[in-house]
Amino acid sequence: MESDIRKEPVISVIVPVYNMEADHKLSWCMDSLVGQTIEKKSPGSMQIIAVDDASTDGSLRVLKGYEEKYPGLVKVLGSERNLHQGGAKNLGLEAAKGEWIGFIDADDWVTPDYYERLLDEAERTGADMAGCDYSFVYEHTMTPGERVACNRPEQTGPLTDKKYRLLLLDSGSLVTKIYRRGIILGEGDRHKGDNRHGTGTFPEHIFYEDNAVVCTWMLRATNFAYIPEPLYFYYQHAASTVHTVTEKNLEDRMNAGRLLYEAASEGGYLEKYRDEIEFLFTELYYKNTLFTAMACYREGSEPAFDVYGFTKVLSDRMREYFPDFQENAYYKERVDVEERGFMALHMRSQLLFFIKYRLLWKYRSIRKRLGTGGAG
Repeated sequence: MESDIRKEPVISVIVPVYNMEADHKLSWCMDSLVGQTIEKKSPGSMQIIAVDDASTDGSLRVLKGYEEKYPGLVKVLGSERNLHQGGAKNLGLEAAKGEWIGFIDADDWVTPDYYERLLDEAERTGADMAGCDYSFVYEHTMTPGERVACNRPEQTGPLTDKKYRLLLLDSGSLVTKIYRRGIILGEGDRHKGDNRHGTGTFPEHIFYEDNAVVCTWMLRATNFAYIPEPLYFYYQHAASTVHTVTEKNLEDRMNAGRLLYEAASEGGYLEKYRDEIEFLFTELYYKNTLFTAMACYREGSEPAFDVYGFTKVLSDRMREYFPDFQENAYYKERVDVEERGFMALHMRSQLLFFIKYRLLWKYRSIRKRLGTGGAG
């Protein structure tokens, strides 16, 4: 790589931050970014944009420390209102100058050569999107934990109709990829869709915002490169969004599904990829929301919201979007037979579904306490 200082960065990395000071989470993330080999070999290659999303702890102070220590490399933006990750990412995109763009969650971290390897692989293959795997870790360490494969070799290379379908079904994680800016900003694209969310098209004020844009991004790419190694560390801790169940989180998942559907419809690819979109919508909007809501009863305590009424509305709306989703070939192939049975019952009778599901989990919890296993 060149040794001179570049006028414009090769890649802009956006870090949405909200209350990540504790347990040195934010410091681990930022340290992994400022120590990237691509920047050491060619100063000016990276732009790190950390967006504080109205944190109430000392996150902004921590970020300012990095900006002061690494001028020209770290840029800190602040939002006076909490916009959630989508809004923070949009603010970061407005400031992004790189030809490539990446994202990282503020409680995760990456290997020192993460961006150099992804960019090199993209250059070697002519790709405009490149990704890798991640590993689950439960402490701050640079030793990979349980590896999670984000993609597959058959999805890579110049993208054909078959590969687009494979990427729609199994797109992998947004944070384990880098993208040419045109994929994100929709510059000169065949799948622009609706840009209602602003510069970066991320919806604001909701969780699961990535799901609303992922299909459009996959279809904007023309060539995908993939490194089947866990270069990204996904930190598992109690404060993670994925470990928190509230009515707001469940509604956000439904909203993300609705936005996915609208993007496909307005982007002109709903009919062409209808089977794939129907399955993705069913998974996100209906299946995951339904069983996450019902899981509120598993510990024996009463939920903080009306789960019965919530799931009743969920099934009613699912009928409006995709009334025949149970006939989808991907659904039959990929969804667990027990879950399919429960969803079929739920679509027939809210009351019978509720009774059977709660009785089953009560029975299984009793068997578990008695030491006889959870199957039944």
